[in-house]
Amino acid sequence: MLPLHDDNPTTIRPVVTIGLIILCLAVFVYQSGLPPRAARAFVLMFGAIPADLFHGLGIPRPFDLPAWITLFTSMTLHGGWQHLLGNMLFLWVFGNNVEDALGHLRFLAFYAVCGLIAALTHALIDVSSTVPMVGASGAISGVMGAYILLHPRARVLVWAVALPLRLPAVVLLGLWFLMQLVSAFGAADQGVAFWAHIGGFIAGMALLVPFRRRGVALFQPPRVALPPKRRRSRLPPSGSPPPKPPRRGPWG
Repeated sequence: MLPLHDDNPTTIRPVVTIGLIILCLAVFVYQSGLPPRAARAFVLMFGAIPADLFHGLGIPRPFDLPAWITLFTSMTLHGGWQHLLGNMLFLWVFGNNVEDALGHLRFLAFYAVCGLIAALTHALIDVSSTVPMVGASGAISGVMGAYILLHPRARVLVWAVALPLRLPAVVLLGLWFLMQLVSAFGAADQGVAFWAHIGGFIAGMALLVPFRRRGVALFQPPRVALPPKRRRSRLPPSGSPPPKPPRRGPWG
């Protein structure tokens, strides 16, 4: 089920959400323009490799950057256009409302911490793995975890199989999280960091309360966009008598 839009207006412009999308797009364009060998080296340098984080593989990086920096740089890398566009769509649909609840700077910090916890969750499952993890889905999972607590009854337009449906956010995101659990405990390795999704989602739910702005309530009722203000017309309402002509003075 691919989310397309939610019926949930915001009160501020989501500049951080837009900035994160632009950053990921820019990094992917640069990454795609590299020769194949250089592109592989780029992913090895800036993807999160569990064995490098916990044991040190001696991977050279610009400016002698430490391995832990990849916990953050890996959020900007993606494995292909489908991977990138899917993540950015989820971030756009759910990120603007969470940014609205947290504010710009708190949302940026919240996004980074959720991504950090998601990457560490994935790495701790197999500390000897030499496969780099890339993608913003761990941090975006944290955004989704916050959204389900903020707006569980908001309607989300999704494309399911071949039909557009409107589902409550709690149903859509609950099913998504259940799919991550089933896939994480499945026997087949699908090349997806499901444990990063699970860790990020739980982190988002846990961190929402300390990160939200004062006065922002949990489990909010559905909101609808207000109609645009209409300009006042000087014409008399229908059914009312015509206005009286102005009285003429003695000079006509």
